[in-house]
Amino acid sequence: MAQYFFFSEELELSSLQSNWWRKSLRLVPKELQKGVNSLVILVAWETWKHRNSCIFEHARPSIPDLLRVIADGCSFWGLAGASKLQELLARSLSLAS
Repeated sequence: MAQYFFFSEELELSSLQSNWWRKSLRLVPKELQKGVNSLVILVAWETWKHRNSCIFEHARPSIPDLLRVIADGCSFWGLAGASKLQELLARSLSLAS
């Protein structure tokens, strides 16, 4: 019974995240949407992996480590061909300067 409850909470959270993602993407200029999609997927994936590491491998939660892994992931994804993610990051960095 506890597993079912946990699973149903995950489905509800997943639905909320999906709605947030869809609504947020409407606010992004069309030429940046693929980059934003890549970034959301990368952040969610790395956060999930960090969470699992903390739970199953007893790692200490660390936001700086998570951010470093996400930054590295952005570089690796760019090298693998995620050009829209690279464009998004380049544009964001130029705005921050």
